Amino acid sequence: MNASSSKIPRPSRDWAQSVKRFLIGLLITPLILFAAYLLISSTWSYSDGERAGYLQKVSRKGWICKTYEGELAMTTVPGTAPIIWEFSVWDDAVAKKVAGLMGKKVILHYREYRHIPTDCFGATDYFVDQVTLAE
Repeated sequence: MNASSSKIPRPSRDWAQSVKRFLIGLLITPLILFAAYLLISSTWSYSDGERAGYLQKVSRKGWICKTYEGELAMTTVPGTAPIIWEFSVWDDAVAKKVAGLMGKKVILHYREYRHIPTDCFGATDYFVDQVTLAE
């Protein structure tokens, strides 16, 4: 038997590079998909609208990601128990305006973003982007 024919064939460099590319793709693909999901879920709102009531609370919360959270007391008829609606605020300027109208009757314009994967964007699904004083 020939000495060259008894050697075990070694995998080619092309095969090793293909495996390396596959593993890198296996690691990067979930990150790209998560980033795309985050972009879509934070860009397109599920719904938007307005709610009126009395601003009851606004605070900045969070251990790592600080967000502005608030409560609006909505009542349909004076003398009935109010419904508390919780909301988040992304914009610092809007949060300052909301805090300045504490205790007053206001109209809040909001957008609802469902299934945002983390509380770093806000503790609720409702994000206020405008506030006006109700007359």
